[in-house]
Amino acid sequence: MTLRRLLWLVVLLPAVCAAAGSTAATPSESERLHAFFESVFDRNLARSPIRQSRLGLKDGQDRWDDISEARQLEDHELARGDLRALAQFNVDKLDEPSRLSYRLFERDLRESLQAFEWRRHGYYVTQMGGIHRRVATTLLNSHPITERADAEAYIARLVRVKPLLAQLVVELQQQERLRIQPPRFVYDLTIGEAENLVKGRPFDTSDTENPLLADLRSKLAGTKLPAAEQAGLLTQAEAALREGFGPGYRHLIEHLRAAQKTATEEDGIWKLANGAAYYRFALESYTTLPVKPQELHELGLKEVARIHEEMRAIMQKVEFRGTLQEFFEHVRNDPRLYYADTQEGRAQYLADAQRLLEEVRGRQHEVFGLTPKSDVVVRAVEPWREKSAAKAFYQGPSQDGTRPGIFFVNLYDMRAAPRYQLPVILYHEAIPGHHLETAVAYELPKLPRFRKFASFAAFSEGWGLYTELLTKEMGLYRDPYDDFGRLSLGLMRAARLVVDTGLHDKRWTRDAAIAYFDRNTPGSHYDNRREVERYIVLPGQATSYAVGMLKIVELRERARTALGQRFDLRAFHDVVLGSGPLPLPILEANVDAWIRERRGS
Repeated sequence: MTLRRLLWLVVLLPAVCAAAGSTAATPSESERLHAFFESVFDRNLARSPIRQSRLGLKDGQDRWDDISEARQLEDHELARGDLRALAQFNVDKLDEPSRLSYRLFERDLRESLQAFEWRRHGYYVTQMGGIHRRVATTLLNSHPITERADAEAYIARLVRVKPLLAQLVVELQQQERLRIQPPRFVYDLTIGEAENLVKGRPFDTSDTENPLLADLRSKLAGTKLPAAEQAGLLTQAEAALREGFGPGYRHLIEHLRAAQKTATEEDGIWKLANGAAYYRFALESYTTLPVKPQELHELGLKEVARIHEEMRAIMQKVEFRGTLQEFFEHVRNDPRLYYADTQEGRAQYLADAQRLLEEVRGRQHEVFGLTPKSDVVVRAVEPWREKSAAKAFYQGPSQDGTRPGIFFVNLYDMRAAPRYQLPVILYHEAIPGHHLETAVAYELPKLPRFRKFASFAAFSEGWGLYTELLTKEMGLYRDPYDDFGRLSLGLMRAARLVVDTGLHDKRWTRDAAIAYFDRNTPGSHYDNRREVERYIVLPGQATSYAVGMLKIVELRERARTALGQRFDLRAFHDVVLGSGPLPLPILEANVDAWIRERRGS
């Protein structure tokens, strides 16, 4: 027996024995399989302190993930071992829910093994994310402090930023040897964001405190620790920032400045070795379907034309005379459709978002049987990353619900946050969109944790886009301009199909992609540029929204047609959400099975 197999049995047997001890008889095959899933989840979670923090656990809260090549190879070998171990279970002896879990676990493992072969093709540092950003977001949003040990762990993490980012630089160097780098424009955005994290006291003598030091000070103030003890911890934190955090980020900044000189202006992933094959892999990974770039491109053009027609109907409602492009100019320039670019304007945006959130929370039971216990809150994106962050995004709650989900909205440029888009953005990111979908999955009682916390972009982003339509059907867009806002975001997701495939398959330039957005959507040029720059560094991800939404709508209409008066919208939504996140083919099979059950056939 190999050492790896022996270690695997040491991990697995306690969980299996625990499951067996819960019943008088020998555990069933389904119970054994569930114990296997939980043991693998615990093992993988123990290897990721960042994920532990995101889920509200404190076991590794003084450490960071190991991102070295050696750890990546270890993870790959563990996945291969998991696949061999999974094959030892007798599928014929499993109950139906366990068979589905088996299929999903096997699928996840096979995709993980395939993704390992492409691990160098994904850009490690971009304006959209990377370990350099997760350091700050983990500390700010996922590291609560209620006692001294929490603060000491926070400080330990500050110290350990230096070796962590040294690992990142090594990985970047290996990637660059393969001539894999993002386009040159990405470097200014990422360097600027990193520089923002090493500004303020104790790095300089300015009046502004560093965001991490300010965060720690604020969290300590909410504890019962004596003032003298808090002051001592803050002094330690200042030293940790100067000696660990700061040098780590400066090392990364120095490397990025040097690497920028060898980056090119070519934007699409086609420029990389085997770039076309990697793009096909990315598309299938994000959409969970074997789609081809040309199919998505044509679908996008069709959807753009459809939504343009719906927008022309809005023009008639508001009695606007002119072309659609002239209407776009109207909504770009009418000051009544925007909040003031002031602190008061930003405060009003957040207050309006909170009001809309309370309203939709009160009505969610009209269309959902499954609703979350976890709360969701509205926050502005922090100043240190607002210049490069997306216009809005969501962060899930802790697994026990003690930390709420967060709907982040970027208020850096108030022209990119128009009044008419606020309702639809909130519904997509919070309720009934990402928060409802995410928190419901977390709270499903019998689901293995690997399924509760799974991520399928086409499912979650498709759900978010679907809820934009659902809230219209609920009558929540009372003003024609609000409905135009809904259509404008739907149009953006349709245009993404065109532009993402244009960039990465048809070799469009960044300027050509931005020009397509400028001609066909009402977004500002600045907003359109940020959108295109996002697709450049995340090839394929932007296609998942429309693909997922169209599939959910297709399944809903299939069920409505098949069931007639027996169709129940609440029940349909519970079927979609009640198994956690799913690849689209498995979601379709679940809905078809539900239809057969309701029809009694």
